[in-house]
Amino acid sequence: MAPSHGDTPGTTPPPLSEITVDDVRAAHKMLAGVARITAMEGSRHLSGLVGSPVHLKCENLQRTGSFKVRGAYVRIAGLSSEQRAKGVVAASAGNHAQGVALAASLLGVRSTVFMPVGAPLPKVAATREYGAEVRMHGHVVDETLRAAQEYAEATGAVLIHPFDHRDVVAGQGTLGLEILEQCPEVRTIVVGIGGGGLAAGIAVAVKALRPDVKVVGVQAEGAAAYPPSLQAGVPVSLESVATMADGIKVGRPGNVPFKIIGDLVDEVRTVSEDELSSALLLCLERAKLVVEPAGASSVAALLSRPESFEGPVVAVLSGGNVDPLLMQRILRHGMAAAGRYLSLRLRLTDRPGALATLLGVLSVVDANVLDVSHVRTDPRLGLAEAEVELHLETKGPEHCDEVRGALREAGYTVMA
Repeated sequence: MAPSHGDTPGTTPPPLSEITVDDVRAAHKMLAGVARITAMEGSRHLSGLVGSPVHLKCENLQRTGSFKVRGAYVRIAGLSSEQRAKGVVAASAGNHAQGVALAASLLGVRSTVFMPVGAPLPKVAATREYGAEVRMHGHVVDETLRAAQEYAEATGAVLIHPFDHRDVVAGQGTLGLEILEQCPEVRTIVVGIGGGGLAAGIAVAVKALRPDVKVVGVQAEGAAAYPPSLQAGVPVSLESVATMADGIKVGRPGNVPFKIIGDLVDEVRTVSEDELSSALLLCLERAKLVVEPAGASSVAALLSRPESFEGPVVAVLSGGNVDPLLMQRILRHGMAAAGRYLSLRLRLTDRPGALATLLGVLSVVDANVLDVSHVRTDPRLGLAEAEVELHLETKGPEHCDEVRGALREAGYTVMA
């Protein structure tokens, strides 16, 4: 597409057939020197699980930490001089905010970004540093988006939607061209889906050039709007969404990407929160890559059903912008899901040396004690009893069973 000129909020985009691989190629030329051609890294661990080569497309290393700058730049670059003069506005909790801020700054366009109250401070600071005026409004993205829409109507600024515009889809599709260039032997591409712009763009590019390549989309179970929408044949809004993966936490498919995904994406799968946590932990430990939960959704799908993917496989790591506090919680959750973090409660006789004896049992089975807390005054406890809560670092599910067994054999009542 040659990127559009003259679109304003509320106008009807041209027919979807106008989004072609030539549009993606034009976007790719436009992004030369703007978006990085991110690395493609092999994963020996995932390759072993799948039984064929698995490569990670590291868009978490893209400028602003995610793929969003691709679509944002193409969209803003397509505006007329009159539109640019009025500035652009966006609503986002993180990745899209930073993508719009940087793209607008590079193009010399004033940008205003509405972010929800409580958005992670590092993301707010980064958005400001990329050149946007940040306004905090609302507690959920829907409220923030309404504020951005009202601002656009009042000022004439162009609303830059995160996924529901053909220029954005074409920009995100440049990732597909890079995948085919870097891994021409690819048989399956796995990519996370929120509103659908990235998966739609990749599908447009890949299916035009390599129709034999399978494109698999991945959604979080708690924000999976595409399966019921595809079944209904129209975008369906979820009543509620709940997932740690903010980047794909979208309650309704975009109108533009929906038709493309329905026509070109071979399958849409869902993954659990435990699988997302485990995937993030694997990326950090085995690939040495910091990836946000949404960015790890493709890896989560591979971990869930590795035998079901035809290789070679490319898993798109769509972003790496994760708040350090959230990262800490997710890693703990991921360790628990992988059987490497064990919390349990047990009762013991409240006498001198009792705790030392308990710790001795744990030492014998090589469990690392992270935290210990006592309860002595609960009415459930006998006069000479104490309850101890333990947080342990373990080596996997079998080791967890070994720890529990050793405690029971030593005479302790394990309650969790």
